Amino acid sequence: MDINIGIAEEDRKATADALSRVLADSYLLYLKTHNYHWNVTGELFHSLHEQFEEQYTELADAIDEIAERIRALGYRAPGTFKEFNELTSIEEESEEPEALEMVRRLAIGNEQVLRTARQALEPAKEAEDEATVDLLTQRLHVHSKTAWMLRSHLE
Repeated sequence: MDINIGIAEEDRKATADALSRVLADSYLLYLKTHNYHWNVTGELFHSLHEQFEEQYTELADAIDEIAERIRALGYRAPGTFKEFNELTSIEEESEEPEALEMVRRLAIGNEQVLRTARQALEPAKEAEDEATVDLLTQRLHVHSKTAWMLRSHLE
């Protein structure tokens, strides 16, 4: 069935592609945050364990919303590690950093998602796709606040 939601196909494609990058960055940040939740140690364990859980839980919901918006635009949402690795600007890690280094890396990751979401705003605005603009604006708010809270641990 043809999609007729008032947004031209080329605009839907550009927006879905940009959202796919936001999805990939969000998913990799989710994985990193969940990993740190499991593996944080030290005197900050309890507070960081809880803070990381709040963050990865929020990211899990956001990932679903982003993927559903891509689908609503008429495109397949990426959903494999291979696809995410090709689309993401978040670096995967294999070492186990100390607690405050985890915090620093998560602050950087949230700032990266902010930059990716800002880039995705352009095609959504050009397409006058208010639903995507609203979704991205919410993501900007959440990641700005999260990055600030994480940076506050490092001051």
